[in-house]
Amino acid sequence: MNPQDLKQIAEWLIDGARSAVTPPQMMAQICERLAGAGLPLWRAGVFVRTLHPDVLGFNFIWKPGAEVTVGSADFDLLESPEFRNSPLAIVFGKGREVRHRIDDPESKRFPFLDDMRVEGVTDYIALPLLATDGSVHASSWTTKHQGGFSDEQLSGLRSLMPPLARVVEITDQRRKASILLDTYVGNRAGERILGGQIRRGHTETMHAAIWLSDLRGFTALSDRLPAETVVDILNRYFDCQVSSIRTHGGEVLKFMGDGLLAVFPIAEQDRNIEQVCARVLEAAHESRTSVEAMQYPIGETIERFRFGVALHVGKILYGNIGGGNRLDFTCIGPAVNLAARLEKIAGRLNRTIVASAGFAGMCGGGWTDLGEFPIAGFSKAERVYGLTDETPVG
Repeated sequence: MNPQDLKQIAEWLIDGARSAVTPPQMMAQICERLAGAGLPLWRAGVFVRTLHPDVLGFNFIWKPGAEVTVGSADFDLLESPEFRNSPLAIVFGKGREVRHRIDDPESKRFPFLDDMRVEGVTDYIALPLLATDGSVHASSWTTKHQGGFSDEQLSGLRSLMPPLARVVEITDQRRKASILLDTYVGNRAGERILGGQIRRGHTETMHAAIWLSDLRGFTALSDRLPAETVVDILNRYFDCQVSSIRTHGGEVLKFMGDGLLAVFPIAEQDRNIEQVCARVLEAAHESRTSVEAMQYPIGETIERFRFGVALHVGKILYGNIGGGNRLDFTCIGPAVNLAARLEKIAGRLNRTIVASAGFAGMCGGGWTDLGEFPIAGFSKAERVYGLTDETPVG
């Protein structure tokens, strides 16, 4: 490998691999630059562990003449025989490299290298990518060149691992920040926070459909069941709603015990409120079906569950609210307060889905007038609507 080419690749990495906008592009460009410098690459991979509630990490695989493939792995991978008997288990677990020529009898201890042997690979090396916080990512490099990698080529490859590790770490930190914000505050709020909307009092007015729900009988449930069981029930219960909310364009802003607050934004330029409300109602129908089907074994009995959801539409104040340096990205306003009051009325009426007159008026048909109710904190009574297909449970 040409030392000058190696130096240029290292400088490109140290400068942040600026010509590569995305991680797959960075993977493609470094491999193409290495191949151009004389490294006879056949297959290369970078494996990055991350912070995600469902995903252990991501992998980026390059082969000459093909698009970089991006994959993910869940936490079950760590216990799988495929991983535990792979070279990467050593790299991640001990932070050291693993190198085998494919004709080396020792290579037969790794089933993955049997697959590489079938492809015609002659040499394999897995190298750790050490992050500044002590965590370990990994890379792997293979060739079909007769005789495998030369000592000079391996030395050059090893010399690029520190700058490659820095680029991988920076990229992963950005991905983590985005994932964690999406997980804990929602995608829309996360984008605003990453975009710099972090000052207390920095808010905006938004027109939205509002969803506020809670689990019926939660207090009694918490009193008679172990805390661990209650947490598991809550997670399953929220699963019955979150997927439908997000699929239909909503964003979950907050979990409050057994309560869930979500909004379905209505863009100022898009005044087709009817379509947004129709999507909200469809999400409510799906959630109702999911909660009704939810069963949880407690000893010899099977627990069944009911919930209530109030739907309203109006203007909300959306942004940073809090004290000192502890902020919450949430929404407030009379419209949110009204949704909360409607949800309590749903409980008193033994209804699952109720709506304000403003919301019901945007979804033609399917509603029955439940009457007019005084609303605490509001000067005027509010007419409340329930679904005609729903029989109150007394």
